[in-house]
Amino acid sequence: MQAEKIRVLVAKPGLDGHDRGAKVVARALRDAGFEVIYTGIRQTPQMIAEAALQEDVDVVGLSILSGAHMTLCPKIVELLRGQGQEHVVVVVGGIVPEADLPLLQAAGIGAVFGPGATTESIADFIREAVAQSKSHA
Repeated sequence: MQAEKIRVLVAKPGLDGHDRGAKVVARALRDAGFEVIYTGIRQTPQMIAEAALQEDVDVVGLSILSGAHMTLCPKIVELLRGQGQEHVVVVVGGIVPEADLPLLQAAGIGAVFGPGATTESIADFIREAVAQSKSHA
């Protein structure tokens, strides 16, 4: 019997149009055996939360380079939790100052992957976090 694939929504919140990194990560996760849905650029927090609900995902991966991570990322977590998606793991990739990491973690972000993070480390974290989330459900 085949294990259920982990479903990952990759999204670009806000006005940031630089999507090369998001596409690279989406492809790497797909190659690693995940089921990946890519929403494209310039997504609102509401659009991302709605897509996560409709697609019944395990993980939301946010790619953000615009500097709006402290506004957009906590809002997305809040919307996910508000629609009963407490189990969804939220990760962020992009440029995030070290000082913001504890604040994002306190807001419900599972991990932040900055420049130089390997796609293997992202996939490993997602596997572990989803397994832990499902064991608590």
